[in-house]
Amino acid sequence: MNNFKKIGLTALAGSLVATSAFAGELTASGAASISVGNVTGSSDPSTGKNFSMANHVVFSGSGELDNGLTVSTSFELDNGDEAGSGPFDSHSVTIASDSLGTLVFSGHGGSSAASAMDTTAAGDIWNNTLGITGIPAGAAAGNDSLFYTLPSLMDGVAVTASLSPGEDTANQHSRTSYGISFTGIEGLTINYATGDSGVKGSKVTSDVISASYAMGAFSVGYSMFEDDSTNKPEITGLKLGYTVSDDLSVTYGQETITKSGATVDQEVESLGVSYTTGGMTLSATTYEAKNGGFSSGAKTEKWALGASFAF
Repeated sequence: MNNFKKIGLTALAGSLVATSAFAGELTASGAASISVGNVTGSSDPSTGKNFSMANHVVFSGSGELDNGLTVSTSFELDNGDEAGSGPFDSHSVTIASDSLGTLVFSGHGGSSAASAMDTTAAGDIWNNTLGITGIPAGAAAGNDSLFYTLPSLMDGVAVTASLSPGEDTANQHSRTSYGISFTGIEGLTINYATGDSGVKGSKVTSDVISASYAMGAFSVGYSMFEDDSTNKPEITGLKLGYTVSDDLSVTYGQETITKSGATVDQEVESLGVSYTTGGMTLSATTYEAKNGGFSSGAKTEKWALGASFAF
């Protein structure tokens, strides 16, 4: 009898392995880049030209269960991860269906419904070692967070919500965010999101609204991002784009950062050109920042060249 049990269990195990291998699929993708930049002016670090590189590989697996749910997982290898402990970085599990929507559990590297939308229209050009400070606080996501996209309510409308449980019960509170996106008109995208961050007793709520429109070779985008902390920081962004050809594009970006009590506003501009061929993109960008750190007269300039590769 024991031999029959062993044979039956062995056959069952083999069947499960075969079914799993048939239902699921594992893929790998990655990217690498090489860049050089140089900063001059008020925020010049006096280190000369700065050469750098980046690379990462993402493993993804997915499969459909008998009940119609699609389950997928993603795991990133990146030695330059935010925690600095490498080589592991963002990882998540996603459960989705047409009727139930999509739920993402992020062990690391997740975003909140608000932080997924709070990149400025110009692409956060302030974040290029230009001496810019006082950026509004983004809604927290953190590790072990949940991100939910509701089932389609109507064509062109997507509603999202997220929850980031407090990681330290003495100081943190559970942080929530909500977002809505409209793409019901060809070429037009409108986003709005709100969410909170901060510690217990000092919660900060942030709001973001953005819109972009593309028509033919031209595109334009505008965004406004703010929080309700003491100085009421706010950043507005503008982007203009022109696609010269399928491979060549030119973009102009502008951002203005304000806060209560500051005598001047911080301003950042960028002009960039990129050329894509196959899996390679070459880019050249110039930046100019005025009144960095809300200091009148401060001026910083930067140029950057980059080559990125997708595989």
